[in-house]
Amino acid sequence: MRDYGTFDIIGPIMIGPSSSHTAGAARLAKVAGIVAGGKIKKVEFLLHGSFARTYKGHGTDKALVAGILNMDPWDENLKKSFNIAVKEGLKFKFTETDLGNVHPNTVKFIITKEDGNITEVTGSSIGGGNILIFNIDGQNVEFTGEYPTILTRHKDLPGVVSKISSILFEENINIANMRVYRNERGKMATMALETDNLISENIMNKIKKIKEIESVKIINPIKEGIQ
Repeated sequence: MRDYGTFDIIGPIMIGPSSSHTAGAARLAKVAGIVAGGKIKKVEFLLHGSFARTYKGHGTDKALVAGILNMDPWDENLKKSFNIAVKEGLKFKFTETDLGNVHPNTVKFIITKEDGNITEVTGSSIGGGNILIFNIDGQNVEFTGEYPTILTRHKDLPGVVSKISSILFEENINIANMRVYRNERGKMATMALETDNLISENIMNKIKKIKEIESVKIINPIKEGIQ
């Protein structure tokens, strides 16, 4: 049986009527933006299930745009996210669709950056402001953003995971969970590594220097008081 904390009972600090449709949506979008990296030029939000049916009435649309703009769920400017996006030159579009057998509060982000590169991120708002990211660019993954998370894309070769874990050991960082995903042996792999400690830019830079690493992203928890 799951242990419930204060956050689960009283819900998150947020702007909007629904933790699932506003706080969760803003968190999903903020994480998707971090995963994409760089300057975002355009986003299409593919909305599934309950998100597709009620996104206007529950403010999901404003929350999603706010998250892409790097706002937190409790940011007072969330309600003004459309206007802010227009001022910043961010184009956005909402499309109602069927993403298959997934949670009803699911959205797929198609993010176009200024350099023309496109990143696709799919995730769900699973209740109480909590989220689950489960696909990045066609690769199945699984992380919640509850823990500080290191996302890597690297060559699927022996020793890469060991090099990363050695850096964390040297920095006294404890690993909470770690999953490695690949579509084909010996090609490219994706790792989602969750830790008990916030991840600094210094640690990220050390991981970047590993020659087999193609990219690394750091996602620290999106909770009030934690950046």
